[in-house]
Amino acid sequence: MSELILHHYPTSPFAEKARLLLGFKGLSWRSVKISPVMPKPDLTALTGGYRKTPVLQVGADIYCDTALIARRLEQEKASPALFPEGQEMISATFATWVDSVLFQHAVTLVFQPESAAVRFGKMPPEVVKAFMADRAGLFSGGSASRLPLEQAKHQWPAIMTRLEQQLQREPGDFLFGQPSIADFALAHPLWFLKGTPVTAPLVDAYPAVAAWLARVLGFGHGSFTEMSAEEALEVSRSATPVPLPDEQFVDPNGFTAGQQVVIAATDYGVDPVAGELLFAGTEELILRREDSRAGVVHVHFPRLGFRIQAQ
Repeated sequence: MSELILHHYPTSPFAEKARLLLGFKGLSWRSVKISPVMPKPDLTALTGGYRKTPVLQVGADIYCDTALIARRLEQEKASPALFPEGQEMISATFATWVDSVLFQHAVTLVFQPESAAVRFGKMPPEVVKAFMADRAGLFSGGSASRLPLEQAKHQWPAIMTRLEQQLQREPGDFLFGQPSIADFALAHPLWFLKGTPVTAPLVDAYPAVAAWLARVLGFGHGSFTEMSAEEALEVSRSATPVPLPDEQFVDPNGFTAGQQVVIAATDYGVDPVAGELLFAGTEELILRREDSRAGVVHVHFPRLGFRIQAQ
């Protein structure tokens, strides 16, 4: 079986979500560090243009977006479950809400001037300028927009008070009693806020939330060793993609295997990936593409949050 290879960088909140998922599952993995900003030629050789962080590589299969990465890890190791029986809908739906709405609030609060000054205080001005320019491009062309700071501050107490109440009343130690994808989706934006003393009080002011966050972060990141980007590309070149899922599904928009299509995120980081559509299922889309450095790869995307168009 191929190794799990995570392409990520340390300060990425969604990468922290993936690392915690690996820790929760008790999985061993390889760590490939990528740049926080474009260009990312080694990563995009694998993905075909998708630039968001993180990306999971398993041989010649490339998984984009943490929502789909979670489902792939569930296939890798079924227990402990990220989607507990009887809670599949509520845990996945809550995670989707957090990854969009709550994360949008966290980004605005983290990058408010006082917090950004601390976060970027030791970086050279040209590095900070490049990062901010990159993030402006990241949010260009998609449906997501930066939430005004005043609005984020205004709404944050309502969000956190609801979470505090939920955690105070829940008989277990986690959001819905037992740990699930919901906990890991919520943990990473709060971990992001804990990154500076300016925004940490936005979490620490809620004792039940803070105690819950410590429990989730306590799962750690599993066991990992470093790998170079070139080694990861060699793994891809030498591997054969795994067989396609056997799910029988008729795409509601009529897309069928063999079509040349373009797939892209709809919210931000909307860089398109072109290739041959191999599979369109209820949760997953798979493209075949060939790259001079990566070889033949299957690039996997979730259906939710992505669009598909014929070329």
